[in-house]
Amino acid sequence: MKALKPILYYSIFNHPLTKEEIFLYSQSQNRALIENEIKVLQKIESLKEHNGFYIYNNDFKIAERRLASNRNAKLIMPKALKRAHFISKFPYVKSVSISGALSKGAYDDEGDIDFFIITTPNRLWVARTSLILYKKIFLLNSKKYFCVNYFISTNHLEISEQNLFTATELATLIPVTGKKTYTDFLANNTWVKKHFPNMNFRKVDNIKDVKPFMVSKLLEAVFNSSLGNFVDHYCRKMTLKRWTSKFSNLEKEQFEIALKSTKSVSKHHPQNFQKKVIEAYEQKCQEFEAKHNIKCN
Repeated sequence: MKALKPILYYSIFNHPLTKEEIFLYSQSQNRALIENEIKVLQKIESLKEHNGFYIYNNDFKIAERRLASNRNAKLIMPKALKRAHFISKFPYVKSVSISGALSKGAYDDEGDIDFFIITTPNRLWVARTSLILYKKIFLLNSKKYFCVNYFISTNHLEISEQNLFTATELATLIPVTGKKTYTDFLANNTWVKKHFPNMNFRKVDNIKDVKPFMVSKLLEAVFNSSLGNFVDHYCRKMTLKRWTSKFSNLEKEQFEIALKSTKSVSKHHPQNFQKKVIEAYEQKCQEFEAKHNIKCN
């Protein structure tokens, strides 16, 4: 049942979908099939419609919460765009996109504004460290409107973890700066279309190229040398050492995914949210299949 996959996935976040969204997030390009499957789910009372949203867990309040989060997202978006442009002015930053809940049109006061950042090769850790230092010094380490937790470099544009979670995150990114870099990123991640054949990536027409700060230009002039290689390596080494000590509770396999720290990728997801979401989705599928004898996929 192709309609069930997006319904169960987004139910993990208490995020009910419209009929159009169920189709867009499904793997079937047959709209009539999806609409028929929705009717079947309603008939067996696994799905109920409320104010245009299809609710899996019968909690109609989540429809109102989604509407509220949609309104909050629209209000906070100008600030997120402003922050994205600001981040783009830092050394070696090539492209900035808004990710996380906000990229899906949802935001609440307890959430953060997440950014996905693409950098120059061999200077990812210089870029990351400069942004983290700014956050610690000028924002008192607050990540609420400045959550820079995922970096990749232009020589490593293909995302290695190719699953439903990462496909959803990539498909919903809101690119803000770095048109060419983001276009190259899309070209290297066409695998996402296998998960979402009905979705189109965000248009690149409004993506801007931002001029860096003068101090960023000066730093790049200094670090475009063997000194830059040394500093980048040192920043990565020190960060990895701190994370290894701080998150020693994580098994090696989990650490390498949740806190990936290669020359070309930096992730800071110590809660390993990706793993939790995938496990929660699989659990929901198993429960549904056992109860109704209907396959999720």
